[in-house]
Amino acid sequence: MTYSGEVKVGGPADVHELKDLMITKIAVGPMDNNAYLLRCRATDEQLLIDAADEARALLGMIGDDGIASVVTTHQHGDHWQALAEVVSATGARTYAGREDAPGIPVPTDVLVDDGDVIRVGQVELTARHLVGHTPGSIALVYDDPHGHPHVFTGDCLFPGGVGNTHKDPKAFASLIHDVETRIFDVLPDETWVYPGHGNDTTLGTERPHLAEWHARGW
Repeated sequence: MTYSGEVKVGGPADVHELKDLMITKIAVGPMDNNAYLLRCRATDEQLLIDAADEARALLGMIGDDGIASVVTTHQHGDHWQALAEVVSATGARTYAGREDAPGIPVPTDVLVDDGDVIRVGQVELTARHLVGHTPGSIALVYDDPHGHPHVFTGDCLFPGGVGNTHKDPKAFASLIHDVETRIFDVLPDETWVYPGHGNDTTLGTERPHLAEWHARGW
């Protein structure tokens, strides 16, 4: 089956099969959050991005192999509703951006800074610190050696714009600066974007609209 990235709460997951990594996307909770399960093909180790909600659904997706790690992209409550239950069931290490960890009511085992590498089996993910939606939001970049990069952006980048900065000009300026310099300026158009809500996109689809995002201020 061809991966589309289009998932609905209560519906089936969608699986993006890469040579070294399997990415399973599911939508959960009343705010239609996306959660992503990454599985290293060489070792079968698994990592979950955002234990957002519906612990039973997430644990069903994880299966009997469990997860080694769970990364919370930022401190907003809709992204960690199931975190305590998932960690209790799996014993997974917890990761979050250094500045957001105090706002997550589950202890963070590993504080993440810009450029840090998080591993799932033999696969490496590079964290990018993006300030504006929250002080400590992180995106995770997988630079696939067999193809184009893949980036998990939390609520910092969506189809059609950057994340919500609540009409705060300073926060918007910070977020769009970080998204441009740490994502758009260093990754190619083919880069696949997996956001915290809704459908996927690519940097090439969004890049032509950066000037209009600047002009509108959100």
